[in-house]
Amino acid sequence: MPTILGANTESAAYEISNSVVFYGGDSSISNNPGGGSGSDGSRTQFTQSYWVKRSGLGLGDNSKQQFITSAVATNNFYNSVKFNGNDQLQINLINSGSDQDEIVTNNVFRDTSAWYHIFIATDKTQAAVGDGIKIYVNGVLQTLATSTYAQNQGYHFFRPGKTHYIGNFNGSEGYFDGYFAEMHFIDGQVKAHTDFGELNDNGVWVPKKYSGSYGTYGAFLEFKQTGTSENSSGIGADTSGNDEHYAVANMDQHTVNVDTPTLNYCTLNAVGATDSQGESTNLANGALRISTNGRSQGLTMDNVMLDGGRWYFEVYLAGGSFNSTIGFRNADNGDDTPSIEIENDGQIKKDGSNQGSTDTAFSNGMVVGVILDWSNTSSRKITFETNNSAHSEGQQTFSDSSSINGFQFHGRESGGVQIYNFGNTPAAFGNKTAGGNADGNGYGDFFYAVPSNHYAINSKNLAEYG
Repeated sequence: MPTILGANTESAAYEISNSVVFYGGDSSISNNPGGGSGSDGSRTQFTQSYWVKRSGLGLGDNSKQQFITSAVATNNFYNSVKFNGNDQLQINLINSGSDQDEIVTNNVFRDTSAWYHIFIATDKTQAAVGDGIKIYVNGVLQTLATSTYAQNQGYHFFRPGKTHYIGNFNGSEGYFDGYFAEMHFIDGQVKAHTDFGELNDNGVWVPKKYSGSYGTYGAFLEFKQTGTSENSSGIGADTSGNDEHYAVANMDQHTVNVDTPTLNYCTLNAVGATDSQGESTNLANGALRISTNGRSQGLTMDNVMLDGGRWYFEVYLAGGSFNSTIGFRNADNGDDTPSIEIENDGQIKKDGSNQGSTDTAFSNGMVVGVILDWSNTSSRKITFETNNSAHSEGQQTFSDSSSINGFQFHGRESGGVQIYNFGNTPAAFGNKTAGGNADGNGYGDFFYAVPSNHYAINSKNLAEYG
C-alpha cells in the first residue's frame, strides 16, 4: 500500500482561518439533524468535504482506528468514515449488524506534517462502486479495495433521530487525534471535488470557497467560534444557514487553532516518537503535548526539517518530574554528535558534554524559549531562554553543521509534560495563556516577545525565509 503525503499547503487565494484540535481522547462533536424529528434527507445522494491533519496514526494496529464521522441509529445500524488501523480511508454501512458497504482505499495516509483534503461523493443509485462512491484526496481520485457494495442501500447520514458524530464513533470510541478544518456536509447533492479545491500555479491542491447550497440537513463547520453551546456561538456552529449546530463535549476555546490548510504550523512527529526502550512517546493535543508516563528518554522529530532561516518556538513545562531535555540532534540517526540541548538542571550540553555553568532548573509553569539561527547552513546556532531570560552560556554553535541537511528535535521526558508552542498553541491547552506576541510577519501567539528577525515555524514563513 503506497503512502500518500499531504498537501504542501501553500498560500491560496482563499484563506482558511481556523481549525479545531481533537485530542485523541474523549473530545466529541455531535448533531441530531432537524432537532431529531422530521422526514429523512437524501440517504443515497450526498457529498462530504473536509480538511484533515493527522497527529496519531494506526500503523497496523487495528485498535487505533480513528473515525472522521459517523451516523448511528443503533450498534447494528450505522455508517462511518474513518482511518482504519492500517491508515487507509474506510467507509462502512452496517445494517442488521452486517456490512452493506465496506469500501477501503488502496492508499495509506500517514503524513502528519501537512493537511489532506478528503472529498467523498456518494450516489448509491449507481450500480458500480466506482461510480457510487468517489473518494478524492488532495484532488486525486482514489482506487478502492472494495469488500462489499449495495446499490440503492441508503446511509444514515441526514436522518433525524440518528445522532451524527465528528471525531469518534457513537460518542464512545475510535477518537480522532488531529485537526479538522472546513467540514462540508451536503444533503441530496452529488458535487464535484473541484467545487472545494483547485490546483495552484505550482500544482499544489489548495482550498477553494464553496458557493453552492447544502440541502435540507446539510451543514458547514468553520470552527470560528469558541463557545461550548449548541448554537451559532459554539465551536460546532453551522454557518450554512440551516442552523444544524453541533454540540461539543470535552472541548473548550483552547481547541480552536490557527493551524490550517492555508497556514500550516509545525507539530511533533508521531512516527518518530520512541523512548529508550522502544516504546512510543505519548503525543497528544494535536501532537503538541509530549510525555512518557514515567519512562525515560523519548526521542521525537519535528515535522519540519529546517534548512535556513531564523526561527523561534517555546516549550511550556506543564508538570511532572522534569527529568527532561530540549534540543536538536543529528537528523540522520539521533546521535549525540552533532547536538545541542538544555537539560532539566539548566545545563547546556553540546555533543554530549556539559558547557560551563548551570542556570535556572526546570520547574512547573516555566517557559523555555528556543531561538534558532539557521541562516548560515554551515554554522547553525541555537540560544535557550527560561522565562524570557537568556542562558548565561549564550548562543551555541553546532559542530559539523555542514554535514547534515537538518536536525532532529529531541525532547526527553521522564514523567513530565511539555507543551510546544510553534505559534499555534496560545493557550497551552488551558495551562497558561500566551501574551499576544506575534513574529514580525504577524504570525503566531507566543508567551514572550519573538526576537527580531526570527519567525514562527509555519508554511508561509518557510516559503519566505526557509
